[in-house]
Amino acid sequence: MTIKRREFIKTVGAGAAATAGAVAIAAPAIAQSSPEVRWRLTSSFPKSLDTIYGAAEVFAKAVSEATDGNFQVQVFAGGEIVPALQALDAVQNGTVEVCHTCMYYYWGKDPTFAFGTAVPFGLNARQTNAWLYHGGGN
Repeated sequence: MTIKRREFIKTVGAGAAATAGAVAIAAPAIAQSSPEVRWRLTSSFPKSLDTIYGAAEVFAKAVSEATDGNFQVQVFAGGEIVPALQALDAVQNGTVEVCHTCMYYYWGKDPTFAFGTAVPFGLNARQTNAWLYHGGGN
């Protein structure tokens, strides 16, 4: 029993191309509106820290503008929904969808949370000072 592989591949390829072409022609693009999404963001910072807390408001505004208002993020200061240092827990529990915090606040839960928070290279305050003064950072 001889299988004609090349013939089979040509037939399948031609059939797939014809099907793809028919689908592309038969299914015109129809503009659909994006669904509206509303998220709540809890911050670990008070409103009085406008340079830090304000970053969350800038983020929320940018998301809204980029999505023509279809994705809204409502920002809450630390203590308005949950205590400031429970922002991560609020996300994990589903109380809010997103938080604005420093992950090194939660290094007791997972030491890798310290990486990526502080500049440079995710160092904590002591490590940053060591890098600045003894590691050539200055």
